[in-house]
Amino acid sequence: MTEQIVGYLVYSTQQGDSFDSMALMAYNDEFQAHQIIRANPDYADILIFNAGVALSIPRIYNLVTPDSLAPWRR
Repeated sequence: MTEQIVGYLVYSTQQGDSFDSMALMAYNDEFQAHQIIRANPDYADILIFNAGVALSIPRIYNLVTPDSLAPWRR
């Protein structure tokens, strides 16, 4: 199975959010931050967000976790 993006959610950032913290919240995997960055290229250079920035969070199904990932990270 491969990952499949089926729409987007709009998320309003909270003060201090980062791409990896949003990925952890959305996908339970901070290593999927690239999915959110790819959906919001205008904000790719921001490390820590201010409150109130509207971002698109891809809704991903069949998210693939690599076998090379340590067992406690899967």
